Amino acid sequence: MTSTTGEPVVVVSRRIGAPAEEIFRILADPGRHPDLDGSGMLRGGVSDAVVSGVGDVFVMRMHYERYGDYEMNNHVVEYEPDRRLGWEPRPGRGHPDATAPGAAWGHRWIFDLLPDGAGATVVTETFDGSRMPEDKRAEVDSGRAWWQTQMASTLERLAELCAAR
Repeated sequence: MTSTTGEPVVVVSRRIGAPAEEIFRILADPGRHPDLDGSGMLRGGVSDAVVSGVGDVFVMRMHYERYGDYEMNNHVVEYEPDRRLGWEPRPGRGHPDATAPGAAWGHRWIFDLLPDGAGATVVTETFDGSRMPEDKRAEVDSGRAWWQTQMASTLERLAELCAAR
């Protein structure tokens, strides 16, 4: 597993013993995201829809101690079957920023899948905050170790899900 630091971007990678196609199917199904979530904030998807391309929006129920229960509207911005999937979360119903001007913070979650031999894939999870306002970037920098830990846990859970199949 690797992790890197830099500007407002956090990257964690892990080699997983499963083909990219299998991993992509899990990532493209928001209903599976709570099973992967290393932060413990995801509670479930609002619908059973599977991501099928750029422009899709999937809504996740979330919980964060500071905000309570709320929803995030995730706009798919990257979609390359079996290789890359990314979305830009925006605050939704119940989130304190949902009605604030400029509520789209600009951060993105991106998963890159690189086949690595027979039946294995290097999965790289990226939190890209480069489009975020400066004050939000500072929050990312101050919590970098937390982000890395949660992202590493997400990839560990993904590996466990793949191994259980």
